[in-house]
Amino acid sequence: MLGKVFVNVGDDVDFRTKIAEMIVPGKPTVIMAALKLAIQKEDLKDYMKKKEGDKVEEGEPIAGYNAFFGLMKNWIYSPINGYVETISDISGQIILREDPISVKVDSYVRGKVVEVFEGEGATIETNGAFVQGILGVGGEAHGVIKVVVDGPNTHLTEDLITSDCEGKILIGGSLVTKEAFVKAIKVGAAGIVTGGIRDTDLRELLGYEMGVAITGHEEIGTTIILTEGFGEMAMSQRTFSLFKEFEGEVAAMNGTTQIRAGVMRPEIIIPHERWLPEEDEESISGGMRAGTPIRVIRQPYFGRLGKVLNLLIEKQRVETGSTVRVVEVELDDGERVVVPRANVEILEI
Repeated sequence: MLGKVFVNVGDDVDFRTKIAEMIVPGKPTVIMAALKLAIQKEDLKDYMKKKEGDKVEEGEPIAGYNAFFGLMKNWIYSPINGYVETISDISGQIILREDPISVKVDSYVRGKVVEVFEGEGATIETNGAFVQGILGVGGEAHGVIKVVVDGPNTHLTEDLITSDCEGKILIGGSLVTKEAFVKAIKVGAAGIVTGGIRDTDLRELLGYEMGVAITGHEEIGTTIILTEGFGEMAMSQRTFSLFKEFEGEVAAMNGTTQIRAGVMRPEIIIPHERWLPEEDEESISGGMRAGTPIRVIRQPYFGRLGKVLNLLIEKQRVETGSTVRVVEVELDDGERVVVPRANVEILEI
């Protein structure tokens, strides 16, 4: 459905700038009025107490009659709050519709509008640091970055969550405990970014087993993003140092994750004015090459960081039996391994 766009090309926008709004019609409710009143369909309008367009409240009489000096009553009461959309003397039906719902889309990040899609939305461009996680729960949020642990190997525990964490994006280390997550929600933290969480704790917090389709719709109060995976997994030093560098800056985060058809990864975007050197910009836009920083996203080196040493031209057979293109990588501890190119992602931070 189309809506209204409120920005123009060249506009500067902030995290909460309203970009577009769409009015979604409310849910319809069909009432077989003539049948319920035991009257002829063409006589329905004579028994109506409301006309088309009138507002109605739940429990309010909308059609009916009293007969035999009030001894016989037959009334239809509105089951919803909304308005009368249609009164049909052909079908004998009354259609009520709930009040319309306003769906607003904000800018999510701070930046500049570079393209507008009439009736749909806009493209916003920003310069910033960008970090992708492995898994997220919860939707879009933003807040000031606050590092609450001493290092990437430290647990984020309940005692580290204080009242001044309200509205902040909290940066943890290797693990966030269930108690810390609960307290973060209680104090109103915008989000948590940490290396890992115990899968049993996350299941208990959500109240159900997570599926494999898509996350991001959960209404848990505080968005969480895991940078490494389940269990106790230290956040990479490079990622932790990045958050430390930008502590105090306002960032946007989105826990939406999809691992099938149309992969989506949870993300943290930190808008800033520190432009990358030209050679770094070219390296990122040029794709994978020798020296490109990467992260391995599948076993047996899942979560390990490193850099590309060599893009091997000839395809090689891997343990699964498939023949694929591979890349030689030097991991962060100096170990050299050969992995399928599909098993690594470029780090653009």
